[in-house]
Amino acid sequence: MKELLVATRNAGKIRELKLLLKEYPIAVTSLLDYPDMPEIIEDAETFEGNAAKKAVVIAQHTGRIVMGEDSGLSVEALGGRPGVYSARYAGEKATDQQNNTKLLQELKDVPMSRRKACYHSYIALADPKGVIGVVSGTCHGIIATEPHGTNGFGYDPLFIVPQYHKTFGQLNPSIKAEISHRSWALKKFKLEFGDYLKRL
Repeated sequence: MKELLVATRNAGKIRELKLLLKEYPIAVTSLLDYPDMPEIIEDAETFEGNAAKKAVVIAQHTGRIVMGEDSGLSVEALGGRPGVYSARYAGEKATDQQNNTKLLQELKDVPMSRRKACYHSYIALADPKGVIGVVSGTCHGIIATEPHGTNGFGYDPLFIVPQYHKTFGQLNPSIKAEISHRSWALKKFKLEFGDYLKRL
């Protein structure tokens, strides 16, 4: 079976990408499958920049076509934070729970009317010569006052999807796979780069 290498060590992200790409006859692998891959310093100021860097660094190291994805949460009342620091909001080695706890602490006196938030996902495709292209997707929601549900990862237990009145942590993964920021980015990715996937 052909293989698509995704430049991430995030197990939750890999689970979602495998689900979203299940229609293709490819094996989705990650840096967890290749422990000798170089570390990637995510020092770009944008999600797009980090996604592109991930893809290019691994593509140049392996000589293959590589997908890079960077995503995160922007909260209106916090001026867009945590933004590109979403995965390490409470510290460089922070757990999801620690990040969620810090977010709730910063929003403790903020009413529901001002807890609007947006999930962002940027997906880059690169080969050893550089970036082939980048697509993006978003999902708008509201930050809950406490965690709900155990599905997903990251800030999912806090991210309320208004039309369902539930957090991503409560929603069935199949529903999240249709409406999430990563889902919308993948839909664009399939439209623009489906031929690459077929030729892997």
